[in-house]
Amino acid sequence: MANVTVIGAQWGDEGKGKIVDWLAERVDAVVRFQGGHNAGHTLVVGENVYKLSLLPSGIVTGTLSIIGNGVVLDPWALRDEMAKLRGQGVSITTENFALADNCALILPIHRDLDGLREAAAGSGKIGTTGRGIGPAYEDKVGRRAIRVCDLAHLDALDSQLDRLCAHHDALRAGFGEPPVDRVRLIADLKEIAPFVLEYAQPVWKRLNKVRKAGARILFEGAQGVLLDVDHGTYPFVTSSNTVSGTAAAGSGLGPSAAGFVLGIVKAYTTRVGSGPFPTELEDETGQRLGERGHEFGTVTGRKRRCGWFDAVIVRQSCAVSGVTGIALTKLDVLDGFETIKICTGYRLNGKVYDYLPAHAADQASVEPIYEEMPGWQETTAGARSWADLPAQAIKYISRVQELIETPVALVSTSPEREDTILVRDPFAD
Repeated sequence: MANVTVIGAQWGDEGKGKIVDWLAERVDAVVRFQGGHNAGHTLVVGENVYKLSLLPSGIVTGTLSIIGNGVVLDPWALRDEMAKLRGQGVSITTENFALADNCALILPIHRDLDGLREAAAGSGKIGTTGRGIGPAYEDKVGRRAIRVCDLAHLDALDSQLDRLCAHHDALRAGFGEPPVDRVRLIADLKEIAPFVLEYAQPVWKRLNKVRKAGARILFEGAQGVLLDVDHGTYPFVTSSNTVSGTAAAGSGLGPSAAGFVLGIVKAYTTRVGSGPFPTELEDETGQRLGERGHEFGTVTGRKRRCGWFDAVIVRQSCAVSGVTGIALTKLDVLDGFETIKICTGYRLNGKVYDYLPAHAADQASVEPIYEEMPGWQETTAGARSWADLPAQAIKYISRVQELIETPVALVSTSPEREDTILVRDPFAD
């Protein structure tokens, strides 16, 4: 298995950025295959902290970084992010960065619609980032999207704009908003087109060439499996499929290219925004987890909800995404707890469940069944081998992998790249 696919196995924010950065030094290409600039990855490399929302994490190390066709692209957000990284000394050129010419674009009208809907939703708010990702995917599926390749043909866009505006004008009228300003939209697209087209190409072709040469590819997932539009806590989900299978459709490579599927999992559980969260702790323990783990969203800055490790949802995520092994992150946040709890099942209406039911009302009503374990007082921060870990921490890791029915491939003990315990090399054949 020369390739590795990295996905989040909870609700996102599991520490994928550090793991991808750590793995990126050993690959020839890193590919984003779904989502938009609602993803947030923080990389800590020595004294430097890089915050990425759209660019693949490999860009920091100079690794070929590709935005695949499964991503919806806000070209203005991309320009701003590239400018910020260049200001930090990161080199971004056509040699180390490419984006799919068949990516659907996120337009200003998508951001408008996202905000209008969420403001009108009242108690039904989903907790969207308001960046237009959902509406952009809707237009893609509705076959009215403007794509990267269309930027080279803006003078022949009238029929596509007719379809797009017929849809958006009706929606905007319902919110009491004026129709789409087509002249302004075309002007905005003409202004950004040269920048985008410089990096646009058929990346499926480039990736196939890389693969045939025997090179290693790292597929970088965004968000987490529990935010998958099919497998997540619907409707409190993102607008794309976040499972590992999407790496094939979202990059232009076949399903056999996914290789080793590495699921990133926190040693506890967090969630940003609305939606069910069975093990959420709205007490001093939850506050302690949040403070020690610095739990604020990279993109939104929103405080993350915190709770004990939920083995039920992680086991489910690993199953639906074909996870080969997990990377357990933020183990050090659990240092100093007298006892630690793990959710092993749910109770609902007198029945015990070993999975999260599909219906939203059931998901909101399940009660966690906990198993309690002794904690440890020693520090695990910065550990780089099993010998550096307290005995109880090792027992905790062992119990986690038993309950989720998936082996631990590596353990992360701080945001620093090198503070990692490697159990199984994902790149080993």
